[in-house]
Amino acid sequence: MEGKNELKFAYTLAVVLLLIGVVAYAALPLKAPDQPIRIVFKNTAGNVLFDHKEHLDYGFKCEDCHHDIEAEGEKPSACGECHMQEGEDGPKRSDAFHNQCQGCHDELGLGPVDCSGCHVL
Repeated sequence: MEGKNELKFAYTLAVVLLLIGVVAYAALPLKAPDQPIRIVFKNTAGNVLFDHKEHLDYGFKCEDCHHDIEAEGEKPSACGECHMQEGEDGPKRSDAFHNQCQGCHDELGLGPVDCSGCHVL
């Protein structure tokens, strides 16, 4: 008889702890990071996973890639706002990315420069 009570107590305790965990998870969500960690650029050649944190670890500043930032702490515009598709004014988004990313990788001798090095997803 004592074993049944212990089992009942264990199940009750498990349910109570589960409920506490669910409530705590819902009530105390994680704070979103101030800067993006990773972003996926979707395209027909294969999606590109860009890791902001990795590039910041190399010592780059946001302004090194985001040329539209004028003041410290300012958020950049979405690339597609200015860099349109074929036939629009200014460089296409894909050309801007290729020039920026491959140019930096070539210049510093770091990172992939071939298509399959970035277009992996």
